[in-house]
Amino acid sequence: MTNTLRDISIGTMIKGNAPDPAGDVRQILDHGFESIEPFFWQTIGDKDIPRLAAELKDAIGDRDVSMSTLGMFGNPLEDTEMDRQTLAGWETLIDNAHLFGATCIAGFTGRVRGQPIEASLPRFKEVFGRLAKRAADKGVTIAFENCAMDGNWATGDWNIAHNPDAWELMFDTLPDENLGLEWEPCHQLVYLIDPIPQIRKWAPKIFHVHGKDATIRWDVIREHGIFGREPFVQMRTPGFGDSDWTRVISELRLAGYKGAIDIEGWHDPVYRDALEMTGQVKALNYLKECRGGMRFIDNPD
Repeated sequence: MTNTLRDISIGTMIKGNAPDPAGDVRQILDHGFESIEPFFWQTIGDKDIPRLAAELKDAIGDRDVSMSTLGMFGNPLEDTEMDRQTLAGWETLIDNAHLFGATCIAGFTGRVRGQPIEASLPRFKEVFGRLAKRAADKGVTIAFENCAMDGNWATGDWNIAHNPDAWELMFDTLPDENLGLEWEPCHQLVYLIDPIPQIRKWAPKIFHVHGKDATIRWDVIREHGIFGREPFVQMRTPGFGDSDWTRVISELRLAGYKGAIDIEGWHDPVYRDALEMTGQVKALNYLKECRGGMRFIDNPD
């Protein structure tokens, strides 16, 4: 019988710009990660992408580990040298996705800096209209990560895709079927949004999921409010935050989601530095339990 537990795989993100991403993968796969999201911050740099794909596939070997999504995080809408490198990175990853076995490229939309969200829509349409066509021609989807990167509706530097009202505007502007979301509950909680109803509404547009959570510090809110000197929310590794991931995964299953939940590390204020992988492996096992257990069990005949 097909192992339907693995309709949703649990994995982690790997820095594609690291000196030896394949070596990093070899060190962690025995912990039980089922998927890998290689990602780049702003630029691919001088990384040979076909060679990287081959090295990562060699590191995975005969393990049942997928690389369904690649990440390119920067601002492809503006025109500094780094922004142009981000846009070129999107194009390169779209063109080479098949070498990884990937079907999705994820990242920020970018933003016209210092302007309200509406001001970015014409440039968003221009850039991602072209990228959506390029991706569709290669059987690839594009998923927008929903992190505000300290921006808001009125201003910001990186991303317009951090608010469900913005998603409405984006997908009205570009209704291409291969444009969607790289979703996670963390960034909803940062805005005090309940993530569960959002899954039900936006499930057809959820192409990839990040395993990241948040803790709302209600005691701080009651004393200091939000967006003051004291941080009212902490980004957490799954298993240490407020989200009920059993319910999150159940809602994703009910909505028909089949894909990866890749843990986004390097944010937890406690399980970081020397405790980073300790926290990630705790999250890996926790998410597997929330998915339905550590192993698939056949029904009796």
